[in-house]
Amino acid sequence: MACLHDHSCEDHDCSSNWSLYKYIDLPKVSALNEAVPESAKSGHLESNEGDPELLVYIPFTSDVKIKSISIVGGADGTSPSRMRAFINRDGIDFSDAQSMQAVQEWDLVENLNGVLEFQTRYAKFQSVASITLHFPDNFGGNTSQIHYIGFKGEATQLKRDVVATIVYELMPNPSDHKTKAESGGGYSQVE
Repeated sequence: MACLHDHSCEDHDCSSNWSLYKYIDLPKVSALNEAVPESAKSGHLESNEGDPELLVYIPFTSDVKIKSISIVGGADGTSPSRMRAFINRDGIDFSDAQSMQAVQEWDLVENLNGVLEFQTRYAKFQSVASITLHFPDNFGGNTSQIHYIGFKGEATQLKRDVVATIVYELMPNPSDHKTKAESGGGYSQVE
């Protein structure tokens, strides 16, 4: 998500060297209950009128270790008041978020200037390929607004890849395997 400064975060380092902005896979960021489709990618996320709940999915381009999270919300009661985090869980919807145990939960305070960071239980935020943040409520506004979500931590430079092809042999095919006799080992052919 973009920051509230007078420049693009892609061109500037808006935080310390611990910023994880460059590891966010922005094209894959998504949200549920956003008033404007795809707005989670632009940094000006607002929930639908009369429903302050938001669910934001943020994948990373490599595994990361998250030390803290910063949330800049809207004014006049539209800032989220609670945040729940789920790690490495794709496809979470509101029903899942309400019934599943979060890795960590925070009671938030209005953070209009981005000066507050909410510390994680660091040992639980290792090898994070994606994080889903659930914002169930706000400070009384008719909608919830989020202008910035920032992460501090470090990247491990490892990326989980899906295995494309797996071959299991029920019975070995002798023609697929060299015998020791063929490679100069002295045993005879397998039959």
